[in-house]
Amino acid sequence: MTTAAEIAELDIEELDTRLVEGRKELFNLRFQLATGQLDNFSRISQVKKDVARLLTELRAREIAEAEGLALEEMPGHLAAARQRTEDDALGRTRTPAAERRAARRAADAAASGDESDEEEAEEAELLAEDEVEAEVDEAVLEAGADDGDDGQDDDDDVEEEG
Repeated sequence: MTTAAEIAELDIEELDTRLVEGRKELFNLRFQLATGQLDNFSRISQVKKDVARLLTELRAREIAEAEGLALEEMPGHLAAARQRTEDDALGRTRTPAAERRAARRAADAAASGDESDEEEAEEAELLAEDEVEAEVDEAVLEAGADDGDDGQDDDDDVEEEG
């Protein structure tokens, strides 16, 4: 499954290629569904969402081109670039939620099973890093949300005419 941030980094030729591949895969999945050969039904919705993301990105670029905006000026690309900049500044690497959940499940299974102390310590360290990363993310979000300009006029921001 492709994320919107990953799609935003692709060039138009790659977007077109992935769109064609996604539509072919969706056709094949629907064909398998009709013939009763499909094992993973959730794959259809995943591919549909990927195709929709690709179409959304292509349309956003089409609109930006019509308005004369550069790729770096597009709002979605600004958000993705800002997130990458924050991650680089804080020395973070993004891991998908599915990978974090899998690591936690492995840690839980390891805690209930017989493993050496070193492996348990490593897994506990990974869990602690995830928790710290989540706290940092929350702090960054709060700092970004509280930029001092909440859209409301404060007493010290407005000069009274009298």
